[in-house]
Amino acid sequence: MLLTTSVVSFSSGPSPPKCLWPQVCPGTLPTGKPNWMLNKSTIIMPCNNTGFTNPNTTLGWGVVDFDWSNAKGLGTAEGWAKHKPMDDEEMLFEQVKMTAAATPGTTVWVYRNTVYGYPWYTDVRKILEDPAYAPWWLKFKPKGPWFSDKCDTANTSLCSDYYHSQEQSPGYPHGDGDCAAPACDCGTVPCGFYIWNHSSTAIVNGQSFQEWFVHTYVLNDVGSSPLVSGFFWDDVWNPECNIHDQVKNTCEDMGLSKADLAQLTVDYQANMQALQKATLAAGKFAWQMLWTGGAADNIGGTGLGPLVNKASCAADLRALCAKDNPAQTRAMAYGFTTPDPTQLPELEMDVANFLLSRGPYAWLGHGWRGCSRTYLFPPLLNTDFGEPVDQICAETAPGSSGVFVREWSKATVKVDCNTWTPTITMKP
Repeated sequence: MLLTTSVVSFSSGPSPPKCLWPQVCPGTLPTGKPNWMLNKSTIIMPCNNTGFTNPNTTLGWGVVDFDWSNAKGLGTAEGWAKHKPMDDEEMLFEQVKMTAAATPGTTVWVYRNTVYGYPWYTDVRKILEDPAYAPWWLKFKPKGPWFSDKCDTANTSLCSDYYHSQEQSPGYPHGDGDCAAPACDCGTVPCGFYIWNHSSTAIVNGQSFQEWFVHTYVLNDVGSSPLVSGFFWDDVWNPECNIHDQVKNTCEDMGLSKADLAQLTVDYQANMQALQKATLAAGKFAWQMLWTGGAADNIGGTGLGPLVNKASCAADLRALCAKDNPAQTRAMAYGFTTPDPTQLPELEMDVANFLLSRGPYAWLGHGWRGCSRTYLFPPLLNTDFGEPVDQICAETAPGSSGVFVREWSKATVKVDCNTWTPTITMKP
């Protein structure tokens, strides 16, 4: 089932970076001036299973990144999974408007999957229902057996040859989102995780797949709204078919060969490179362009954690405070030391380490913690520490003291790694 190679085109402007997704070039930064205010340098990824996220619960946070599962509805609770047809994207935009109105200055990011097409997004459902777009979808192999079911479980007459699984999909009477009787409504196709053919060269209604993917799907009316400043780009292609959020035998069900997987990976990388370029040109950013630890060109991880740990404190800070460290050359996201966003047992230490190590573009907060969680926003996060006087932090005796200091215009920040003690002294 050898797939056709896509033709990559870039809009006019500087040549695209040589890094291929999922790598991020060092120096890939948000547009606009850095914001050194701590409360504006915070980030969370909330989601409410049973309806809209109450804007009062996200007050104060700098970036609020909403997952696609937000407001889907469980049990008897109303949500987009019960709507006919489903309208996840429209409700996601309503959430954006509610959140932006409640907290002036808060920026909102929204979810987009880069491998799977969700029919509960209206723009995706439109091309699933139109046979003209068939080349843009991967299909079940011609002959079974197949691990995933072609037909809807509650409406067995509704089937599709486009590959789809029921991973994390709404269902009737229960699923990942509970549909209303008599069955889920994703239009004229069964609900499920469909998979785009990133290697398609077909031009449909005057658009290539890449053009549709970048401008009609990600940067559509919602994505291009001034109320949306960024995205979460989920999942990834690779030659091993470790595309994430997949069920057993995903690539076997589609009959994909090693050559197919290699070609899909190359074309996916090209499409993501074009998406990254267009997103930055639009003045927006994406979670996956964040550095959350590891190699200098890593994409941002879904879960955030502290980049300075007690057992390796001195070594961690020596690395982070080097001028060529990704903490300084990229946009960094630093996670609180806790699995529970209602408890921040190392709050002052996390804030001190963040202030020591952050570069011009950085966020402190929580990655994905699941739906219907509460996010504590303590008063310390509203403290104005001014702007850094020192470009980077310094060890009081380089390579030996284990004590790190950085002067800010309104505070002196110090961490003693020997005793795991933070000290933040406000200036008169």
